[in-house]
Amino acid sequence: MEFLHPWDVDEREAFEIQESLKDRILLEKTFKKVDAIGGADVAYAKKGEHLLGAMVILSFPDLETIDMAVAEGQTSFPYIPSLLSFREGPILLKTFSQLRIKPDVMIFDGHGTAHPRRFGLASHLGLWLNLPSIGCAKTPLSIHYPTPGGLKGSYEVIQKEGKAVGVVLRTKENVKPLFISPGHRIDLFTSIQLVLACCRRFRIPEPLRHAHQLAKSIGHSAERKIHQSKTL
Repeated sequence: MEFLHPWDVDEREAFEIQESLKDRILLEKTFKKVDAIGGADVAYAKKGEHLLGAMVILSFPDLETIDMAVAEGQTSFPYIPSLLSFREGPILLKTFSQLRIKPDVMIFDGHGTAHPRRFGLASHLGLWLNLPSIGCAKTPLSIHYPTPGGLKGSYEVIQKEGKAVGVVLRTKENVKPLFISPGHRIDLFTSIQLVLACCRRFRIPEPLRHAHQLAKSIGHSAERKIHQSKTL
């Protein structure tokens, strides 16, 4: 894990960090095979800035859980869509450090290169961890995007300045698509292939779905403990 910059920054400094690091992103496949693939998600407390990071590592291609980790923390960075990594990055790095099995590829609930500065959450953390990473977002950062066909595997390319930076991908027939883009050390085509391979019966790829379930369950448990301590 390479230290890239401090996280205690303001909005202007965050933009500058993204601009300074984006050219270090490698959009080429740097691995021969995948034996373990991870998903990462963050859950927020209903009140305050308390958050919880969750990661689940699955074997590939059979997608059985082989490791998981959670971490709790606080954030002081505001919610700004194109700066999500500055809000969630520190807790996800803390969570990653708790894993016993390191994945060959990570899927993040956020964008990679399909980002205004081509440096979304998946690119940022992929660079920080020096790990192949994929951005898999449920919503776009732009209100204008192409619509793919209704069949699973259909996609439309997202372009920025004439270059393909991601795709709008249908992962389940006639269900809302996802927004897929490479993060770091992987290409767009391989990102699409891996996401589709991880989507079995659901719209969300299994590593992300498991991470979301873990974060949600631990988050509910933590909120109950907080409520109980206040009523004692």
